[in-house]
Amino acid sequence: MAPSTVLGRALRMTALAAGLLAAAGAHAQAAGKPDPAKAQKLVDEVCAACHGADGNSSAPANPKLAAQHADYLRKQLHDFKAPEGKAAARPSAVMAGMVTILSDDDMNNLAAYYSAQKLKPSTARNKDTVALGQQIYRGGIAAKNVPACSGCHSPNGAGMPAEYPALAGQFADYTQDQLVQFRAGKRHNSPQMTAIAARLSDVEIQALSDYIAGLR
Repeated sequence: MAPSTVLGRALRMTALAAGLLAAAGAHAQAAGKPDPAKAQKLVDEVCAACHGADGNSSAPANPKLAAQHADYLRKQLHDFKAPEGKAAARPSAVMAGMVTILSDDDMNNLAAYYSAQKLKPSTARNKDTVALGQQIYRGGIAAKNVPACSGCHSPNGAGMPAEYPALAGQFADYTQDQLVQFRAGKRHNSPQMTAIAARLSDVEIQALSDYIAGLR
């Protein structure tokens, strides 16, 4: 790859990260200092049915939220909520109904609550695809201009607070579904992921998702 191409990508990623940081900071300032204890009632009455009281969902279709970066969780909750007269940045028939009752303070508190929980990680299930998943995660696919996932989400899948979510131990089914939604343009709150997922085949997405489930 030409140096100019690499530099251009680096500059675009830096600008995107700065935008995400600014958005997360704005949401945090609007809501004020989080109080995880105040989230307990919402967790018990609304969130726990799908995500578990401790953020460790028992259903592979529902993401594990435990230990996820609070800034990322906060941003996703805001993205699910449609502004007046506009479409939501992250459409979801289920979550759209849930977030309508949430204030900025509620979102702030919920994000802090689930971020403080201990993750009970999922596991990889298909040993036959581990090598392919590892190759994509660590080295990308040069022929398709797919960057290594580890560059943004870190080698161990811990992610980067306020910028990129932690992926390690997430259900393979959920990760696979999100990549497919990015590829199809159904989830569009990350232009970077939309572009990357568009270059991945079904086999590559499945292998990558399963590898991520086993990351620690």
